[in-house]
Amino acid sequence: MTSTPRWPDIDGIAYGGDYSPEQWSPETWREDVALMREAGVNLVSIGIFSWALLETSEGVFDFSWLDEVVELLHANGIRIDMGTPTASPPAWFFANHPDARVITRDGVVMGFGSRGMASHSAPAYREAAVRIATELAKRYGQHPAVVLWHVHNEFGVPVGEDYSPHAVREWRLWLQRRYGSLDALNKAWGTAFWGQHYTDWEHVGAPAAAPSTVNPAQRLDYARFTDHQLRACFIAERDAIRAHSDRPVTTNFMANQHNGCDLWAWAREVDIVSDDHYLWAADEEGEIGLAIAADLTRSVGGGAPWILMEHSTSAVNWQPRNVAKRPGEMARNSLSHLGRGADGILFFQWRASRSGAEKFHSAMLPHAGTDSRVWREVVDLGAKLGRLGDVRGSRVHADVAILWDFESFWAQDLEWRPSEDVSHDERIRAYYERLWRDGITVDFALPGHDLSGYKLVIAPAQYMLSRTDADNLNRYVEAGGTLLVSFFSAVVDEHDAVHEGGFGAPLEPALGVRVEEHLPMREGATGAIDWNGTVVPVDVWQEDLVVTGAEVRATYVAGPAAGEPAVTRHAHGAGTGWYVSTRPDAAGLAAIMGAVYADAGLAPAQLPAGVEVIRRHGEHHDFVVAINHGPDAASIAVDGVDLLTGDEIKGMLNLTGGTAAVIRTEAQHTPH
Repeated sequence: MTSTPRWPDIDGIAYGGDYSPEQWSPETWREDVALMREAGVNLVSIGIFSWALLETSEGVFDFSWLDEVVELLHANGIRIDMGTPTASPPAWFFANHPDARVITRDGVVMGFGSRGMASHSAPAYREAAVRIATELAKRYGQHPAVVLWHVHNEFGVPVGEDYSPHAVREWRLWLQRRYGSLDALNKAWGTAFWGQHYTDWEHVGAPAAAPSTVNPAQRLDYARFTDHQLRACFIAERDAIRAHSDRPVTTNFMANQHNGCDLWAWAREVDIVSDDHYLWAADEEGEIGLAIAADLTRSVGGGAPWILMEHSTSAVNWQPRNVAKRPGEMARNSLSHLGRGADGILFFQWRASRSGAEKFHSAMLPHAGTDSRVWREVVDLGAKLGRLGDVRGSRVHADVAILWDFESFWAQDLEWRPSEDVSHDERIRAYYERLWRDGITVDFALPGHDLSGYKLVIAPAQYMLSRTDADNLNRYVEAGGTLLVSFFSAVVDEHDAVHEGGFGAPLEPALGVRVEEHLPMREGATGAIDWNGTVVPVDVWQEDLVVTGAEVRATYVAGPAAGEPAVTRHAHGAGTGWYVSTRPDAAGLAAIMGAVYADAGLAPAQLPAGVEVIRRHGEHHDFVVAINHGPDAASIAVDGVDLLTGDEIKGMLNLTGGTAAVIRTEAQHTPH
């Protein structure tokens, strides 16, 4: 994982967003840069959807308009994140290379007129993408205004999996490299089931739509293959750029939005991690989902500072109901990302588009112009971030890790699982929300990572777990760690085959329990557990547990497992392993987590409701980012200087509803 990012040459916190000058006249460009300076913008991303205007026909380039934009931005002191426009190939590309179109799992050939339409396995697409990236890097690779390269846009969105002949050809080659022989492939995929045994590589097709459910091990591997193909496209463009430029290269991730990319693997390929994050309007506490995304982005980057490449000033345009942000919400969102490790706060986009599919998407400069609340908040945020340069480079420390395994999620989301009501997103949100409300900062990790620096590791949804990774978790507990595992975990190995010994068997040393049978509940059914005399409601799932050494801490009092163990605790070596075999919500987890915290040596922060506090640790100072998401005034204990106001805080910070503060404090020693 990235440890020290190659940070772009920008003073202070990066601030700005996507800029699409090709949609506007040169007169508007000049107005734009003047307003950017007024707003405190110091970085813009350009060229991301400009392929058709840069390469006007195959091999014929026109950079004249982009040259003018680059020089205009440079003259006004605005740095450039130069995009490669490969997410949207031109019409001439598909006319010349119709075989490069994506084919869906149902056999539908995707047409032109959107974005992300090309097959990532098509040689013509790879060649064209490298060609445009090379020409851009030759022209702008050493330009003083270009401080960052932005390859493609949101890999895997809107199209990841491709079932074209090009993809099938590459798929077979990928399988041959992965397994080496058909015997190994047949064993890994369990092809004895339903008579799927293969005797010739040419017979191995992509897992396209079939009369019934397709082999889940095959589909899991196709997800891995798709991720590999997308990443290979990034690497090809990145290397083409590096041949002519020494500036850092990134691509914008979409943390926790499951676009088919394993961000742990992707983070190893970028010079600096960047992420796009948008609130889900249906979530009335979107600040919690935001915190998950920010912590995940920081975590895949190994804890290093990162860039929020896109978020919105107000409403987006692509959800069923696009709810506008209320006054102050944009600043709170931005400062929450900053508190969780972002050293760049950027938006999509600078000026709202008048045409196209995203004309109802908010922007830094909205359709209403400069006489608008959004513009005034944009200018105010720029001024605030301008005071926070000292924060840059500081890092977040966490005592708790939540396991986040993309491959396990891909496997769990396949067909014919015990209950469609079981969701890895829901379980991670429930446990994370409990920790968020308790004021405990979280990293995310893989089960195979070195976890020794964490007091507590939580596995809310580790459906797939290899024996090697299970051994790592068992050793973590034996060495003194506290592990909490939620239901439907350690069920299958890396090939989606149920573990020998049954459900949960690989973690029996740490947990002292195994699962005899899953007991999913009917739609709408509820149950309950008895926790020290308190009845805690649960739903969706219960299990028939066999206790092989653990102590029973809670028992089912209602539901299919009534009278059976529900929550167990097991001493293993110097540590403890907890197993929660059912689904309480975040509120119901409070009592259970209190006991788990005690084992781990953790204490909730006792924050007022709706208050979020994150600490970034620097070499000489720490920085406490305090955000009041609620409507009522709240106070937290802290000493230091509020960098946003210059006020000295002695003992108690008072935050009115909807406001935030960034306090510079004395540095605290952290163990990692």
